[in-house]
Amino acid sequence: MKNFKELDLIEPLQRAIAAADYHTPTEIQARSIPELLQGKDLLGCAQTGTGKTASFALPVLQMLDEDLPEYPVVRALVLCPTRELAIQVADSFRGYGKYLDLHGVTIYGGVSDKPQIKELKEGVDWIVATPGRLLDLMGQGYVDLSEVEFLVLDEADRMLDMGFIRDIEKILAVLPKKRQNLLFSATIPDSIAKLSRDLLHKPVRIDVSPETPTVERIDQSVYFVAKRDKKRLLLDLVRSEEVGCGIIFTRTKHGANRLTKRLNKAGIESMAIHGNKSQGARQRALGALKDGKIRLLVGTDVAARGIDVDDVTHVFNYDLPNEPEVYVHRIGRTGRGGRGGTAIAFCDSEERGQLNDIEKLIGESIDVIDDHDYPDEGAKASSSNQNNGNSNSGNKNGNSRNRSRNRNRNRNRGRNKSRGSNNSQPKQNNGRQRSRSN
Repeated sequence: MKNFKELDLIEPLQRAIAAADYHTPTEIQARSIPELLQGKDLLGCAQTGTGKTASFALPVLQMLDEDLPEYPVVRALVLCPTRELAIQVADSFRGYGKYLDLHGVTIYGGVSDKPQIKELKEGVDWIVATPGRLLDLMGQGYVDLSEVEFLVLDEADRMLDMGFIRDIEKILAVLPKKRQNLLFSATIPDSIAKLSRDLLHKPVRIDVSPETPTVERIDQSVYFVAKRDKKRLLLDLVRSEEVGCGIIFTRTKHGANRLTKRLNKAGIESMAIHGNKSQGARQRALGALKDGKIRLLVGTDVAARGIDVDDVTHVFNYDLPNEPEVYVHRIGRTGRGGRGGTAIAFCDSEERGQLNDIEKLIGESIDVIDDHDYPDEGAKASSSNQNNGNSNSGNKNGNSRNRSRNRNRNRNRGRNKSRGSNNSQPKQNNGRQRSRSN
């Protein structure tokens, strides 16, 4: 499909798309929008950067516009794992819907709920929310979900990782049984497969995760290093790698804070981003990275799902993730827009199993860098033994590409780029009347 005009979208949406200077739909947009306009449930496996937000925002807005009640009532609900992602999704809804007589609100914690309550009282057609604050306002009687026709779970895998499954179940319990359900996830682990079976009815599955293209654009390497030496190795690499704009992934919030403190003490400007940070602090950190005021952002996977920065040159996997698909999602923060990027992973003796799973997923062994001051031969030997025990697994050519190579020789290409349930009656007065009748 070469043009948005080939999609069966109404003129106000086409006008908004043209105003945003979008011309050609992405794969997930071209495949999802026609199915959703037919009222089908959908399971989409898509990572950040594939255009997935528009793939559900455009058809949901069109279907909301088809039968407008005189006063707005909540008919579409989008759940997101983080405040940053909720803000981005809501901005997309407003941008695409700017020529429609539809109203919405973004609901998330870390800020005063008064502006959100004000919007709810005036009446809204759609809500984009994080589960915790939504349940809080439901408990206070400000949110009525009894008319919801469209439910979207965005980044569902991260919501489950964050422990939101109970909150999601509480929200689902008050929704109408008859509705259209959309579930989007960057990965499809067993927990998501189970949720999709429980939530979706005869869904269309669309998988456009750009795993192989992402990997091919990015120069990957792994350092075998003891856990106690990771900070010192990171400092050496950041100083020698000419990191213009980088993201460091840690396993825990506490680990992100400690690492950020150590980097700043060493004179390397960095800030942490994770769920314990206030909304203002997280936005300031993201803005500082975009504006070049800091070189490094240190965060957990959950918080990083809302990061949208085009000029990331380096991604550091300080701690390897438990799920190999998460590794692909992490390194996809660099190498965007056809540019190259660098992904560096640290592997201690306890993480060798994760490394093996990652290499099996991406179909090749990651180049090993031995030329550093903190080698952990135990982790390297354990990893080699696991690779040898898997017949040609994770290797396109059937032979290992793990090899020692000189760090300085390898680092010269592509480096220095520019940088509870609610039964109460809602306290809404539906004061916002349509500017046009239906």
